[in-house]
Formats: sequence, C-alpha cells, structure tokens
Amino acid sequence: RAELRRLFHWLKEKGVTAVITGERGEATLTRQGLEEYVSDCVIVLDHRVIEQVSTRRLRIVKYRGSTHGTNEYPFLIDEEGISVLPITSLRLDNDVSSEIVSTGVPGLDDMFQAGGFYRGGNVLVSGTAGTAKTTIACYFADEQCKKNEKTIYFAFEESPQQLVRNMKSIGIDLGRHIKKGLLQIHSSRPSLNGLELHLLTLRKMIKEFKPTTIIIDPISNLISVGSEQEVRSMLVRLIDMLKLNNITAMFTSLNKPYEMSRPDLAEESVSSLIDTWITVRDLEGIGERNRGIYIVKARGMGHSNQVREFVITGKGIELLDVELGPEGILTGAARKSNQMKKQLTEIKLQNELGRKDREIERKRKVLEANIEALKNEFESVAEELSLLKATEDLQARLSTEKKDKG
Repeated sequence: RAELRRLFHWLKEKGVTAVITGERGEATLTRQGLEEYVSDCVIVLDHRVIEQVSTRRLRIVKYRGSTHGTNEYPFLIDEEGISVLPITSLRLDNDVSSEIVSTGVPGLDDMFQAGGFYRGGNVLVSGTAGTAKTTIACYFADEQCKKNEKTIYFAFEESPQQLVRNMKSIGIDLGRHIKKGLLQIHSSRPSLNGLELHLLTLRKMIKEFKPTTIIIDPISNLISVGSEQEVRSMLVRLIDMLKLNNITAMFTSLNKPYEMSRPDLAEESVSSLIDTWITVRDLEGIGERNRGIYIVKARGMGHSNQVREFVITGKGIELLDVELGPEGILTGAARKSNQMKKQLTEIKLQNELGRKDREIERKRKVLEANIEALKNEFESVAEELSLLKATEDLQARLSTEKKDKG
C-alpha cells in the first residue's frame, strides 16, 4: 500500500497522465482498498451473467473536478474497440418533420388522413400469430427501398434468405434491394445477446449504414432476455436514438391470446411511446378465420376508425371495402353471402321494375285505346247532334215558308 501511494504521488509530481488497471477485492472496490482514494478518476468494469446472457457494464465511481454520470453503462467490445451507450442520454428536444411516409400497403394509406405517417416517427404493428405483421413490415421496407432510401431490417425470427423467399410468394422482391445496397437484413436470436448489446449493435449498424428506416420484427421476443421494465427501458433509449437521427421506425409485436379482445394490452408496455399504432387481428365467424386491420392511434393526424378486412394473395395484400350487415361488419363467407343476397335483391328489383314498366305500357295502350274509342263516340254523337240541328233548322224554314204563302 505504501508503494502504491508513493507511485501515485510520483506520477502526479511528474505530470504524467496514467491509466492503471487493477482487480477487485472481495467485498471491496479494489484489491488493496487504497487505489480508489488516491486516484482522481475511478472506473469500474463489470461482467455479469443474467439468465445465461452475459453483459459487460461500466460505471464511473469518482471523477475529481468534473461532473459525470453515476449509472451503469453497458458496453460492447468488437473489432472497432469499445462502444458505450449512456443510459441517461435521453432527450426530448429533437426536431420533427412534416413529411409523410407511405406504408406501402395499398389502401392502408387511405386510412390515414395525411396519406401515411410522419417521417422520423415510430410505428407499432401488433397482433396475434399469423395476422401478417411481418408482411406489413416487408411492404414498408419495399416501399422505402423503391424510393432509394436505405433500410435496416432487424429480424429475430427468420433468416434473411427465408424472409426473401417468403416475400417472393406475395410479389415482394427484397433480394433486389439487398443487391443494390439499399436493404440490410440482420438476423439473430434475442437470447444471443443481452438487451443492451442488441441496442449497441443496432446503434453501430446505424452509424455505419446511415439508414432512413429501421424495422424490428418483433420486439416482443426481447422479453425472453429481460424483464418488462428492462425491455421498456431499452426501447425508450432506442426510440430516443432513432428520433434524434430522424429515422422512421416500425416495430412489430406479438400479442398474447388473451390480448385478442384487448389489443391495448401491449406486453412491453410501450404503447404510450408509440406515435402510430396499427393492430391486425383475427375476425372469426361462420367457421372461418379472416384478417382485419385498424388504426388504434396516429399522433398529429386524423385516421379511420373502421376495421378493414384484408386478404393476402399471390399479388400481395388487398384491403377490402367495408361490408355492413344487420349485426355489424361482415367478412369472408358472410361478406360473399351478403353480396349475393344484394345481387339477388337487385335482380329481383330490376325484374319487378321491368314488370311494372310493361304493365304501365299495357295500361297506357289500353288508356289510349279507350280515349280513341271515346273520341270516336264523341265525334259520332256530335255528328248526330249536328244532323239533328240541321234537320230542325230545315223544318223551321219550311214551316215559315208555308205561313207566308197562306
């Protein structure tokens, strides 16, 4: 301990800036219990394993003559050295844009009053399994790449090759965007790294690729490597980082089965952080399952409050017009049945109208015939009356002539 004290004093006297490493002791910050007192700045590095996931963390214990953060900061060591993302780097003074970004889904833009959502905002697409969340995300990626805007797709469930193959079946070619260097698909399992390392990895990719759009599919998988509070904290920092860089973000989230009737019960409790929230859900009835989509909220613009049915074909997603029945919105077979009923009703109405037209035409002809008969009868009676008047006048003249002769 005495020698360590002498070493530190000698370094200060010589004006040498020294970086000294040491090991921690048992229940003490340093091995000798002296180093942290004679040092001007003390940085503690920690490597812990939680739920079989290791994370390196850094904390500044003291820094004489300067203010500093006192929280623990996760850091990543890679080929470029150490990357640190401060936990306290949360800001709410970022610039905002009024530019509108298209969703890429035909018909979905029309449900937004502005024709899309704002650039630099964040969009959540939530729903149960099999409701086309990934398909909507790929539509968005395809639309942005068509405009020559760089996009990073962070996938937790599918490999890039699988994603490209699956999207080809509905007419979306992501492979061409990858070849042009406009799209990067990064796939990994959530359990491969801790939450903070995922965040640091994404930050590094953004720094290198400089995208305008980020897609994370799905954020619900992150719950496997952290608690709900930790996931929310990580997403807060991610959203803050993306907004500072004016990057438009789309997240997908898998709802639990009991959330089907309550889509506002987001597992990660991030609904309050989201600017635009789109929900896709199952619409079950008459022994079949159909898909519906609606907008829960869209900050800064009006939006439709209707639930729109949509279908996925070889040409992609198609939003169908709203079909209303006696008990509400009709989908699938009920929609077709109702449309057939409407067509039958229309055909019956047209037939009835045709029958009425023909009946009126017949009555018109009968009326015209009656009018003609009455007209002829009238002319006949008028002719007889005229003849009688002429006869009467003739008899009167003859009677007058006889009186004059007598």
